[in-house]
Amino acid sequence: MARPHAIIFDWDNTLIDSWETIHEALVMTFEKMGRKPWTLVETKSRVSHSLKNSFPNLFGPRWDEARKIYLDSYAAIHLARIAPIAGAAALLRELHAKGFHLAVVSNKTGASLRTEAAHVGWSGYFARLVGAGDASHDKPDPAGFRLALEGSGITLGRGVWYVGDTALDMESARAAGTTGVLLGEPHGSAEDLAKFPPDLRFPGCDSLRQFLLSL
Repeated sequence: MARPHAIIFDWDNTLIDSWETIHEALVMTFEKMGRKPWTLVETKSRVSHSLKNSFPNLFGPRWDEARKIYLDSYAAIHLARIAPIAGAAALLRELHAKGFHLAVVSNKTGASLRTEAAHVGWSGYFARLVGAGDASHDKPDPAGFRLALEGSGITLGRGVWYVGDTALDMESARAAGTTGVLLGEPHGSAEDLAKFPPDLRFPGCDSLRQFLLSL
């Protein structure tokens, strides 16, 4: 297998452990909107789309009000709660040192994504950090992937890897024509993942790092 031309990562729960933070912000949102909150298990199985693509189905015409509550709740707690996934720091550090072209495409809002990357000291590893709202459409649309590679001279194709932890990530990789790489335990339903099976699969950041450095 050839060395990829570029590696694009998902963010939440691929590089950064943020389930508890996302869940707590959702609980605050559901409660303020007069809804019964999800359990953590339900959050892990249901969260993958951007707020713009998921909240209208959850909250109907009040979805923008719910979005503002969620973003304010998340902003109040996220920097104190998020933590790198095991092995992620070494993975990014060594890939960057070896000259791999790295970027992020996430359904987290762009401002939150870039704030978190700066907070953990990883901003310099990535050519682009693309979040929800930065491109014309959010994942699974390929628009964010095109933006992530803009100006690099690299074109979307199988030589670009997209690394994520959900079926939506694998669907996004397929839509963009890239190689889908599932990292760690998948989140979401097995049925959804069966529709968009990964091209490659690694149990964690260390095994992915070792494989890439061997190419």
